[in-house]
Amino acid sequence: MDAVNEKTMIFKGLTVPVRIECDPETKQFEIFVETPSTASLLLKEAGVEKGSSDITEKKIGNLTLNQVIDVAKAKRDIFLDKTFKKAVKTVLGTALSVGLTVEGEDPRVIQKRIDNGEYDDIIKEEM
Repeated sequence: MDAVNEKTMIFKGLTVPVRIECDPETKQFEIFVETPSTASLLLKEAGVEKGSSDITEKKIGNLTLNQVIDVAKAKRDIFLDKTFKKAVKTVLGTALSVGLTVEGEDPRVIQKRIDNGEYDDIIKEEM
């Protein structure tokens, strides 16, 4: 258990998927720490513990677009999106579902602005 705690120390405060593969003959094991969920990363960025119980009426926090981009970068390896722009839009959808605003706006507004090219200078990474 100490080995698992050591490997997950950097994700303190987050629920992190962990996979342990064991060889019963040699009793050797390998620990694989997966990336936390997108929602968990967003909640950590916002400094809150859980999402809103009513996302239409109660917002739990506000993020900057750069924070959303950082979460998209952290999750880049597991997203199925073909472009980084689409990955950022996926993260924005998760922000909406937990009750967060982005740049003081509904995340859907930011998604439309991304579609219109307003953030092309900021979102220029590739998958």
